[in-house]
Amino acid sequence: MFSLSGNKSADGVRGYPGSPVVSAEAKVLPRPLRRVVRFVISLCSGRIVLPRHLGKVSLAAFYGVVGLHGVVVGGHGPVVAQAVTSTAGFAVEDVRVSGNQHTSEIDILQLLGLDGSTSLLGLDIAAARAALSKLPWVESAEVRKVYPSTVEVVLRERQAYAIWQHGSDLSLIERSGSVIAPLRDNKFASLPLFVGRDAETAAASIDEEFSKWPAIASRVKAFVRVGGRRWDVHLDNGVVVRLPEENVAGALALLNRFDEEQQVLSRDIAMVDMRLPDRVAVRLTPGAQERRLAALEERRKALKKLEQKI
Repeated sequence: MFSLSGNKSADGVRGYPGSPVVSAEAKVLPRPLRRVVRFVISLCSGRIVLPRHLGKVSLAAFYGVVGLHGVVVGGHGPVVAQAVTSTAGFAVEDVRVSGNQHTSEIDILQLLGLDGSTSLLGLDIAAARAALSKLPWVESAEVRKVYPSTVEVVLRERQAYAIWQHGSDLSLIERSGSVIAPLRDNKFASLPLFVGRDAETAAASIDEEFSKWPAIASRVKAFVRVGGRRWDVHLDNGVVVRLPEENVAGALALLNRFDEEQQVLSRDIAMVDMRLPDRVAVRLTPGAQERRLAALEERRKALKKLEQKI
């Protein structure tokens, strides 16, 4: 048997056979670095065997990292994410819309930006809601994601209260006077018509006054704002009622009494002027004026003949 012992010399120390000779004056490496050096030595000496295909996997990982870096730096992340998630089965395939009585579904789909390959994960709900809220008829909009491939849109639309004519343009307005959209068809022809500057903001107040007198209100064809202060009311038979600037309620009560007692609004007249508080003026139509003059002339002649006989 042989015993192993370390042999010392003046130039170095040998710890075990085959170990590197470390000079007494050499610097000692830090512990983490010593581990790295030992690993490299073992790898080079063949004591550590690398797994098969490690090089291919490392090369693929390197290319993947480089590609990901390029996508992020180039700002293509959302596009790539949308393409990946759409391919994975999250493409939007169904859009359910409710509450849209006047808003076209085509307009809704265009604003959502759905092209058949849009990913449900990539759909921006806040942006979609803001875009839909800008549609003329939409008061509020709710957009929900229903996984894996459905979008639900719930709209609350504005209510048309009346038609406002300003110049030659016709617009639909809310009760508050806010303009909804231009008038495009005749399906709103039954709504009251308000004409003139500031007529849209004062429409609700005058309509409320007339609602107390349904017999007169049912015959109104248009409310015309005059000077931003008062109203001329056009009836369906062509009669124009000029209302005062103040005490509209009292004027309407008086007009209703005249109509019940004397059917003044059904007579052959052109205008009823109620602007003065102490009197009511009535203007006849041209035909009625001619008939009245002819009747007065016949009466004058009859009186003259009677005087001659006496």
